[in-house]
Amino acid sequence: MITHPIDINVTTTYLAEHSEPKKQRFVFTYTITIKNLSELPTKLLSRHWIITDANDVVQEVQGEGVIGEQPRIEPGAEFTYSSGVVLETGAGTMEGSYQMRNDDGELFDAPIPTFALTRPASLH
Repeated sequence: MITHPIDINVTTTYLAEHSEPKKQRFVFTYTITIKNLSELPTKLLSRHWIITDANDVVQEVQGEGVIGEQPRIEPGAEFTYSSGVVLETGAGTMEGSYQMRNDDGELFDAPIPTFALTRPASLH
């Protein structure tokens, strides 16, 4: 099995100012940094997300590129972008993969590790 040296790092933020818990609307942003650790330039072609809320309701999202782009990432370089998701619960997870193609024409999937979307606990 060929391993493709793509490093994916994710940070998340709960947006309380855009959320409406009484209406079961919880808004999160996530910022992803994709680093190309290989010796070949690599282009991100598409994404596939599996989003699961705390009630085990699953949304699946697929599409070209990310944020309207199909970035080409040079060896040793990084591409960072931010996006968002709305859940009906105050917690959930996301995971998935990016389909990528290197300059040798090889297609491969870069897995996106599962990450948590969590609303900070509130004190009363």
